[in-house]
Amino acid sequence: MPPSAPPDATRPLVGRRKARKKPRAVAGGTGVRVEILKSAAVAFRKMGYHGATVEHIAASLRMEKGNLYYYFRNKEDILFACHQYSLDRLLALLDDIEQRGGPADEQLRQLIVAFVHIILDELHGTALFLDLEALSPAHRKTVITRRDRFDHGMRQVVQRGIRSGAFGRSDAKLLSFAILGAINWIPRWFSPDGPSSSQEVADLFAEYLLAGLRSVNQEP
Repeated sequence: MPPSAPPDATRPLVGRRKARKKPRAVAGGTGVRVEILKSAAVAFRKMGYHGATVEHIAASLRMEKGNLYYYFRNKEDILFACHQYSLDRLLALLDDIEQRGGPADEQLRQLIVAFVHIILDELHGTALFLDLEALSPAHRKTVITRRDRFDHGMRQVVQRGIRSGAFGRSDAKLLSFAILGAINWIPRWFSPDGPSSSQEVADLFAEYLLAGLRSVNQEP
């Protein structure tokens, strides 16, 4: 038999290709990843983080448990991505509002309305303070750092409103905490089947909170 021809250096050798790594889920992703986050948020809201399982999340999407692990490593990774998804949207909105400028009360109204929609509509009631202790130390630190960025941005809007006279003179930090606390409590009582829509809740909360800021320190 004639000797075998030497391998062609220009052709890849069979079996030499590197295995493709599974894609890591990102909070701001699209498609399947976001659907998993929405399903997880529903499960976390109904059963609590510790009560919900990966099986519950996968079953609601008619997905095999193993397929879900293609996108996320574990349940804690999903919880972290829920927080990141919400914060991505809020910080992007904050940046946009800061760049466009405008009256502080209108900026704050936009932030409040968007915040309510994100926690009620996009991730179905998963508040930004939900189950932080369930996150790993590294993930918890990341979430708290980014959440503080949003809080600081909202606080600056409130402070501008105080300086301009749109809001009564008070402690901007405490007012910001009050606003965030009030909004984050909404998922505790809100029901999509209730008498008020998320839009109505968002508009009413914006109206009530802004009215409160305007009345601070005003004479009766």
